[in-house]
Amino acid sequence: MARTPLLQLTDISLTFGGDPVFDNLSLVVQPGDRIALVGRNGSGKSTLMKVMAGLVEPDRGFPTIPPGVTVGYMEQDPDMSGFATLGDFAADGLEQGQEFRVELAAEGLKFDPECPVETASGGERRRAALARILAMAPELMLLDEPTNHLDIEAIRWLERTLKETRAAYVLISHDRAFLRELTQATLWIDRGIVRRQEKGFEAFEAWRDKTWDEEDDARHKLNRKIKSEARWAVEGISARRKRNQGRVRALQALRSERAAQIKRQGAAAMALESGPKSGRRVIDARNITKAFENELILNEFSIRIQRGDRIAFVGPNGVGKTTLLKMLMKEITPDSGEVTHGTNLIPAVFDQSRAQLNPDQSLWDSLTADPSMRVSGRADQVMVRGQPKHVVGYLKDFLFDERQARAPVRSLSGGEKARLLLARLMAFESNLLVLDEPTNDLDIETLDLLQELLDTYDGTILLVSHDRDFLDRVATVTIAMEGNGAATAYAGGWNDYQAQRPKNNADNADRRERGANAAKAVSKEKKAEKPSQNKLTFTEKHRLEALPGILEKLSEEISKLENLMSDPDLFTRDPDKFSKASKALTDRQKSMSDAEEEWLLLAEKAEDTGG
Repeated sequence: MARTPLLQLTDISLTFGGDPVFDNLSLVVQPGDRIALVGRNGSGKSTLMKVMAGLVEPDRGFPTIPPGVTVGYMEQDPDMSGFATLGDFAADGLEQGQEFRVELAAEGLKFDPECPVETASGGERRRAALARILAMAPELMLLDEPTNHLDIEAIRWLERTLKETRAAYVLISHDRAFLRELTQATLWIDRGIVRRQEKGFEAFEAWRDKTWDEEDDARHKLNRKIKSEARWAVEGISARRKRNQGRVRALQALRSERAAQIKRQGAAAMALESGPKSGRRVIDARNITKAFENELILNEFSIRIQRGDRIAFVGPNGVGKTTLLKMLMKEITPDSGEVTHGTNLIPAVFDQSRAQLNPDQSLWDSLTADPSMRVSGRADQVMVRGQPKHVVGYLKDFLFDERQARAPVRSLSGGEKARLLLARLMAFESNLLVLDEPTNDLDIETLDLLQELLDTYDGTILLVSHDRDFLDRVATVTIAMEGNGAATAYAGGWNDYQAQRPKNNADNADRRERGANAAKAVSKEKKAEKPSQNKLTFTEKHRLEALPGILEKLSEEISKLENLMSDPDLFTRDPDKFSKASKALTDRQKSMSDAEEEWLLLAEKAEDTGG
């Protein structure tokens, strides 16, 4: 017996004054469907979801929802006017006695139902909107980026809740692990075409790549056929004019077919360029402690970050991940302990609050108004890793079109704002990347590209993220912040951390205490393993003080020699100069390595002896 659909779209067409967003779209959502809705930023995912919810009226066609079927839609920017608290908003429409559902959702999603609407952050508002949908328990849930502003613990709670629900749902999310865990079918929006596969997100990338390969093969065959027919037209049409008019018309039809094909949008042309190498020791934090209003954020935490490390910081919202990051970058001073930076650091920072972007500026001005980016005397060019480039051309590298260049930043979607911030960050060389929630709102293709760039980045990375898949792909060390000042280091990414963390939760308090002092204990053990050493001699103290200056000078010389040898014509033009520069570079690099090793040994000796 056929099931009655929960939702049916029939011959939907929609434009916003330009190319169609959808044309002749038909699809059905059945009871029990668990669907991933995927596509590039700007492809129309949120628009399609609003059509499903009846909030956007199509130009042609119609959505059908059977009588009695309830549909819940989670807005990205919910209107809470008229409600005093987040709990009032979330409980609106519930039957009397059902308010406990809001309390359960608030506990899992971690927001306070008593929080006044007027003081609530954007993240708290979105969590209240999600709680409202879950408490309503509709037969069909339309969830647009439900994991945004959730920490990993809350995301896992939401996963369990959606697994247990009997409702159907359609999900838009950038969180690949979340989509893989929950979906059994996939809707893919690509250039106005909506395709469906009866497999979950796990199979999406293989399906997408196969579809694109088939499309490329068909385009190649069409081009060959056009070329063949065009050659015939030149060579044979004059001799048999009347008989071959049909082939002429066929050639015109082939050319029309090719012109009608919609070009696939390429990946963003993002590039990361490492600057001169930093010293071997990048950041050294010793016994740092921080508290705010008697709430302990960090308790005697120590870490030594070396060149090439990829450190991820994970933990619940509000536990202090960004605070720790800012302490390591010396933006915040610890209450006790100290943070030391190594030599020749060139940091680049991706701020989760997007504070570097002025919402009232245009995209053009966001780049050219920055004195460090603007080419002197040119209002239409920016300096990109030492080379001038037209501002529109650079924006196109990050998938912005020319019409958006003069639009205000406030008009951008979350994913577009993230791409604009990456454009600013990637215009400069760096050797230390600080990435605070870089994955929020980015589409899957851009996430994949960013991960590939980080794989080949010849520098050090500090990363805060709630995207478990991204953590697994990037991190080599995970610092887990679990509350009460505890922070523990684990080798590998998220799943490695999960495999290594203590399984017995019966003694959580003792575990947190051990975690808070783990770094200190390790440091003491290392000292105990070493034979006692004498204090630094006068000569060693003098050498330790002089080495940072020596390292900085060697770094500058290496940088100059590398710039000289980057000239591809140097060997042909002046082989003697090339040979001397090559030898000098090798000598300076060896001296740099020896000096770093000497500094490391002397610094450790001074630390161990208190000398």
